[in-house]
Amino acid sequence: MSVIADSAREVSDLGGTVEWFEDQPPAIVEEQALLLDKSKLARLILPDCSTAPRIADSVEGVRLLRECAGQDRIIEGWVEGPCAMGANLRGLNRLMLDFFDDPVFVRDLFAFSVEMEFEMARAQIAAGADVVGVGDAAASLIGPNLYFDFVLPYECELVNRIHNAGAWVRLHICGKTCKIYSGMAHAGADIVDLDFLAPVDEARAKMGPDQVLLGNLDPVRLMRDATPEDIEAGFARCHREAGPRYIVGAGCEVPVGTPDENLFAAARYAQMHRNADAASY
Repeated sequence: MSVIADSAREVSDLGGTVEWFEDQPPAIVEEQALLLDKSKLARLILPDCSTAPRIADSVEGVRLLRECAGQDRIIEGWVEGPCAMGANLRGLNRLMLDFFDDPVFVRDLFAFSVEMEFEMARAQIAAGADVVGVGDAAASLIGPNLYFDFVLPYECELVNRIHNAGAWVRLHICGKTCKIYSGMAHAGADIVDLDFLAPVDEARAKMGPDQVLLGNLDPVRLMRDATPEDIEAGFARCHREAGPRYIVGAGCEVPVGTPDENLFAAARYAQMHRNADAASY
């Protein structure tokens, strides 16, 4: 049971400009990014996770799920990864230039992001989260050299600190991540998500037999628009390619309008195969 925070929570609580929509999650306004002026980073103060309204909301969501589910379900919290949060604070396009124009600032920005996201993760763990998801979507938009040099060290630090706080970690990076597979495995997350653009068989080959993989059905073409039979066949293909250390899941968020029967098909496949694979974990 998951409390996945929209990516604008932290920016909102830091005083950034956020645009709200009627029927989709809020988003930052890139033209008014909080760190248009890079010097403002040195003056940012980490939000208090118990009082910052939108962060505290996600922590309370974890607490309520734990209260309702007892110990019968795994509860998942969620934070942003260093590259994703850096892009939210600075603006994605500016961050892409900063890698070349001001690498010192990028490292300072990612260090601040890790501190903030760990505090949010720690609050969720205290509220009852067993696993914390780390969403680092923007990391798929840079080349492997920048990922290994700039992003991976901070992902490793965040994952390690969450582990030390007592929770498992699930790493999600959207997009075609083939060229950074080995780095994603090195980050140390217990679960690695694969988007539908990221082949499962290649991930298994690059990440080794012990990494738990989750994914990678196309959220629109299959999860929303295909038949339950197509969905079960798709998960069977993922399962074959991943082997036993596999979790049923779409490549990214399941969109609004997905038929109930398609979600039931995914759950049915998982339930039918959990006992057969239990001894492999």
